[in-house]
Amino acid sequence: MKERRIVSGIRRLGFLLLGITAGAQAFEPLPEKPIAPATNPTTPAKVALGKALYFDPRLSVDGSVSCNSCHNVMGGGEDGRPFSMGVRGQLGGRSSPTVWNAAFLSVQFWDGRAPSLEEQAKGPMINPVEMGNPDHAAVVKRLQGIEGYKPLFKQAFNAPEITIDRVAQAIAAYERTLITPDSSLDRYLKGDKKALNESQLRGMQAFQDVGCVACHSGAAFAGPTLPEGQGFYQKFPTFPGSAYDAKYRLTEDTGRFQVTHQEADRHMFRVPTLRNVALTAPYLHNGSVSTLEEAVRVMAKVQLNKELDDGQVRDLTAFLSALTGTFPRQEMPQLPPTPGRTAFAP
Repeated sequence: MKERRIVSGIRRLGFLLLGITAGAQAFEPLPEKPIAPATNPTTPAKVALGKALYFDPRLSVDGSVSCNSCHNVMGGGEDGRPFSMGVRGQLGGRSSPTVWNAAFLSVQFWDGRAPSLEEQAKGPMINPVEMGNPDHAAVVKRLQGIEGYKPLFKQAFNAPEITIDRVAQAIAAYERTLITPDSSLDRYLKGDKKALNESQLRGMQAFQDVGCVACHSGAAFAGPTLPEGQGFYQKFPTFPGSAYDAKYRLTEDTGRFQVTHQEADRHMFRVPTLRNVALTAPYLHNGSVSTLEEAVRVMAKVQLNKELDDGQVRDLTAFLSALTGTFPRQEMPQLPPTPGRTAFAP
């Protein structure tokens, strides 16, 4: 028994030393906060307004869908559905990506069509499946009719006027507070060598050896840090032809090609963050994979053309669970009322 403990201790020391080297080369702790653009500095008043707007279903045409409906910050930042549900019960064509740590991504949406959080915030409001408004003017008119929003806009922008750009800026300012630092991996990289167990340490090494780090690098595990608007993309599947293609409908969505119509962008997708990935099932752009273990097997095969054994899958999954961070407490905001009438009155 004593010899076993000694061997176990030596093995753990080996993994620790290996992990120190690997972490220094391939992994970065998540910053405490992102850098806000000069055109939209973060202020407490702007964040408070953005939070109210983020939770307000009156941004949708019939008052049934808010930003939080599909990107639930009371959970993993998505909605747990393969496809999100918009107005009138309509389903979108892709799984909602998490909003947690989205501020560290250089482009938004699976196909990267929005170059910033501000531009992303505008899109769903006029998407016929998501929030269903005919145009942004309809959203602004509705908000202008809610008296309680005027002082909030004045506090946030030093003027009471409501514009779609200010709506988007406020929502983006709130989203830049949705950061989850202090994961087990972060603590490990900062010097707490007990923060990862042996399986997670093996998984960290396998993450590099198998080749996952080729795409999922950087502090957000979403690729290298790039200037805003310059997304990091990868073809999916890179190695088509496996049984997974049909099982999980991997080749049906042409990805970024739908935005650019350039043949080189066919089946190209923005590399998603792996931060908190253990909490964001189902997986892939179409939400077709229900468990993290299966997602690990699928990605290894279709992206790296590698078959993993059960031990590798367990260790990689254990490592990915170490990317779950500390979530700042969220409280539902009190929304400005419309006394005696509905906001949708003609």
